[in-house]
Amino acid sequence: MGLQLPRWVWVGAITLACIAGMVNVIGYLGFEHQAVSHLTGTTSLLGAALAAGDWRAAGHLWGVLIAFCLGATVSGLVIQDGTLRLGRRYGVVLALESLLLAAAVPLFEREQVLGALLAAMACGLQNAMVTTYSGAAVRTTHLSGMFTDLGIGLGHLLRGLPLPVRRLTLSGLIISGFLGGGILGAWLFGLLRYQALLVPSALTGLTGIGYVAYRQAVLVRQRRAAPKDPPSPHR
Repeated sequence: MGLQLPRWVWVGAITLACIAGMVNVIGYLGFEHQAVSHLTGTTSLLGAALAAGDWRAAGHLWGVLIAFCLGATVSGLVIQDGTLRLGRRYGVVLALESLLLAAAVPLFEREQVLGALLAAMACGLQNAMVTTYSGAAVRTTHLSGMFTDLGIGLGHLLRGLPLPVRRLTLSGLIISGFLGGGILGAWLFGLLRYQALLVPSALTGLTGIGYVAYRQAVLVRQRRAAPKDPPSPHR
């Protein structure tokens, strides 16, 4: 499979994966030690809490699951599509995510569970915003699918089958971005505590601004390149 993804997909995928890595590690290092960007572990912890009759923990975990799904719902309402394409309202979703992360900071500082819920909602917004491009799965807030794609690619290589180069390259970039974000987030948390969340909040906002600017530049180039209508003979 040829490597034909446009530059804005590459840049957006690795940036958003880095942001998700930061948010997740900051949530995990916080007072509740709760990951907020992926739901498999959260659902497992919910099962353990229900089995143990720990209703406080169960309520908190249910809240994280619902908040993530609510963020995905809002993203679906705004974007109304499951495939990446230039021109969709990604800037609006990125702005909402930035605001949610910023709003979570004072709540985390007061050790209120609502901070984790806002962070989980922000991750749901982001993950639903980017789903697929040209058949390549794009998930920026968790890595199970990315590692699965890499394993499948290795199996194809060992069997001498054609490699899905685009998918594997995108998976590698997302994994690297998420890991880099986790390292940076842990370092920032050691320095700034919950104020560290303002960094991914700012990055999300800047990504949204950059996307809007890039989209406008593309539209201007398209207008300039479009053939102009000939003048009317009646003028």
